[in-house]
Amino acid sequence: MMEGSVGDRSGINESVIIKACFLAVKSHKSAVGYIKETGTDETVIFAFSGSWSVQDFYTSKPFGETKIDVSLFPSIKSIGNNELAMIYHGFFCRFQSVLQNPSFQNEKYTRSGNRPPCKCVTFGSPLVGDRIFTHALNRENWARFFLHFVGRHDIVPRITLAPFSSIRNEFHHILDFLNPNSRNFQKSSSLTSQDASAFFNKVLKNASSVASHDACNLMGSTNSLLEIISSFVELSPYRPSGTYIFCTGNGKMVHISNPNSVLQILFYSCQPDDESQVINTAKRSLCMDYINELNDSLLGMQDVVYLDDKMEIPLSSNGYDAASINTALTDLGLQKLENERMIDSNIPIIEKTQDLIAKYKQTCEDRRIGYYDAFKMQKDSEDFRENVRRLELAGKWDEIVEMLKRYELPDGFESRKDWIELGTKFRKLVEPLDIANYYRHSKDEDTGTYLRDGGRPKRYKFTQRWREHALRLKEGSSSETTFWAKVEQIRRKPFEETKEQIVALEKEVHEWVQKNELEKDVFLEKSTFAEWWKTLPERHRSESCLKGFNQKYLYNIQARLLDSSKNYQ
Repeated sequence: MMEGSVGDRSGINESVIIKACFLAVKSHKSAVGYIKETGTDETVIFAFSGSWSVQDFYTSKPFGETKIDVSLFPSIKSIGNNELAMIYHGFFCRFQSVLQNPSFQNEKYTRSGNRPPCKCVTFGSPLVGDRIFTHALNRENWARFFLHFVGRHDIVPRITLAPFSSIRNEFHHILDFLNPNSRNFQKSSSLTSQDASAFFNKVLKNASSVASHDACNLMGSTNSLLEIISSFVELSPYRPSGTYIFCTGNGKMVHISNPNSVLQILFYSCQPDDESQVINTAKRSLCMDYINELNDSLLGMQDVVYLDDKMEIPLSSNGYDAASINTALTDLGLQKLENERMIDSNIPIIEKTQDLIAKYKQTCEDRRIGYYDAFKMQKDSEDFRENVRRLELAGKWDEIVEMLKRYELPDGFESRKDWIELGTKFRKLVEPLDIANYYRHSKDEDTGTYLRDGGRPKRYKFTQRWREHALRLKEGSSSETTFWAKVEQIRRKPFEETKEQIVALEKEVHEWVQKNELEKDVFLEKSTFAEWWKTLPERHRSESCLKGFNQKYLYNIQARLLDSSKNYQ
């Protein structure tokens, strides 16, 4: 047993947790779907009723999922992959109906002074978001604001792991049995043992499939059978998020924040102790009394195992070796950290290689030629050498991108300041070289422009999105490293055909220059951009927002080069 109570760890007083649970039960009788109560310490509790209709649980899709509303939750997505989180459609509609309720809109709760942040506590709640939802909460460090209490055998938190098609026959009876407003609430005569057992077994079977699939993926399984099964077996998209406290039924509690391990425990802990207990366990899975459970577990001397500190499960599971389960959970928790350590070990070589490319860039400026043009012409041996370095860096960054696409790195990786800065430097230094290489080999003639769908490498898209997210910039606003691709794309077509694109590019250039985000060597007299811009109609150039940029910036660059050459001498 570890030191520190549940209240200390969660930042929520135990009496508040029990009060919230009591109000959550009471809220089922509320006409507006929620109850508000303010305590003597000015703690404000909003308790929301549960869902008791099939429509709240399932829509036309097998698992009732829908994309999250980014206008409400712009950060709940994967940054690099740019994938929106999926959430439970029925529950989200309930959430929206509460938000739009005039009664709720009149509620005023303003955080001021040193008030702690709002927190969400649930009691036997189903899973509501997919792995991207979980990933985003962890990345933004918001998962700590969610605390979920789950009874060991409570089937409700596992319900959304099963498709509606598999539990359709029993689900109406189950909801009627669970609904506090129903005349059949908790009446044993209203639910047959056969329905209870069938429902329990079907949900547990689907939970097993999801838990096994995720465990194999996280452990790096290369078994082709896994991919084959995944292609025709419908697996729930929902995954745990936040901190979970499992109530064992004997006064003990298990506290864990690792979502991968929570998923495994949701499956393992719910199983009956032996085959003869299946029917009894199925019935118990529908009769969880959280108020009494929490009174027994939270008040007085607490018996809590913190799995984030000690990987030990005080729960028996029929047919499973406890030591094997513990070992598996340890591996699940450490695999992503091990991957991160491996990636971090590449930082010194990435920094060194990028510094060498930066020196190459400076050398090109000393020769009064932009490094984009120098690299594109490939006249000197050092140009060839930088091409090798470009390819070496591409390999390192592509490895990171592939791991992120498979969610094999910790959720907070894309928010790490050191990697965001390293990725931004990489993108600014190396993407112009990629573009130069692309058009040097006339790849546009065979496969289309660099900026076509699928043309720009993901290593640049990912690192650009990291920066935009970290600085809360508009999506796509940090695209200055694609400047040369836009120039190459436009300059190959007649002026009248691309006039609007030219004006748009000039405005972008003007903005990038003002923000010091575009290298000023693009205005060198012999640069690809300067040579092309001179060919534009005189009237257009005289009215352009870039009028005078060439001479002014060329003068500044020449002055700086002259100073550096004097210092060198």
